[in-house]
Amino acid sequence: MDRILIDAFGGDNSPNEIIIGAIDALKIKDGFKISLIGMQDKIEEILSTLSYDSSRVEIIPASEVITCEEKPVNAIMRKKDSTFNVGFKVLKEEESAKAFISAGSTGAYLVGATLKLGRIEGVDRPALSPVLPTIVDGKRVILLDAGANADCKSINLVQFAYMGVEYAKALGVKEPKVALLSNGTEEAKGNSLTIEVNEILKNSNDINFVGNIEARDILSGEIDVVVADGFSGNVALKSLEGGIKAFTNLLKGEIYSSFKNKIAGLLLKKSFKKLYEKMDYNRQGGALLLGVNKAVIKIHGSSKRKAVTGAVLQASGLLDFDLSDSISKVLSKNNAVQ
Repeated sequence: MDRILIDAFGGDNSPNEIIIGAIDALKIKDGFKISLIGMQDKIEEILSTLSYDSSRVEIIPASEVITCEEKPVNAIMRKKDSTFNVGFKVLKEEESAKAFISAGSTGAYLVGATLKLGRIEGVDRPALSPVLPTIVDGKRVILLDAGANADCKSINLVQFAYMGVEYAKALGVKEPKVALLSNGTEEAKGNSLTIEVNEILKNSNDINFVGNIEARDILSGEIDVVVADGFSGNVALKSLEGGIKAFTNLLKGEIYSSFKNKIAGLLLKKSFKKLYEKMDYNRQGGALLLGVNKAVIKIHGSSKRKAVTGAVLQASGLLDFDLSDSISKVLSKNNAVQ
């Protein structure tokens, strides 16, 4: 049975929330096993308090954890028995291991994935690719790069577009619409990089390129893949997250500001809950590192059980789709490796 590896000791709320979230995913979907990586005695202690199918859970011992305060490259090289190194070793060497999830240090995780797994043939740089909710029911949008590459060349953004299209297809989108993040929708808007990439994508095969998009329209539901350099993509992502959080807090404050508003809030409670669940990015899973061999998913360091459950279900949805092979083929076909 295919396995999804999980760093049980990565993130602010590990190991309890990580383990509970992973176990919750097993109760929602069949067809895979989970491998919890970390200190065995502590993992066993938490599992003993939970109800689950033991045939679908295994523990892979690891005695060390890489923290956010450590320098990524040094930590990966020095801590051989860290949850990262152990996880990447299993992911690379064992066929049944299909994906690896962590809420730990982003820098060390990305370095480890690139060094230990290697890039897909033809890929210049991997890209962090979160899947975000939109205002349209059932519609999601992929944003890449969301922070792995602050400085990019045109070849990087072009490859991001092709990789994003293959990812969208794996998620069930038949003809993904691709847009380029810029400061205006006109072709001539943007810096020299976006203007150059706009021209390339406009004439690219196998890409349904619809032009530039502004950050305010990312969640409109009209686009399936948004391409950006890692700096702009990360700023856009955090701005969207902050905006959603601020709106939620403002709405709560307004509801509790008067007795009349409290009554109205009670009447609309189910609607508010549905809206919150729809726009909660934690439920969409994590950011897939597109461009490395096998699936590597990064979730927020502050992730709790729902985010972990979402990431495990996200990984399970990719088990039957060989993204590495499809990305390599489409890049080669369209000369996007040059």
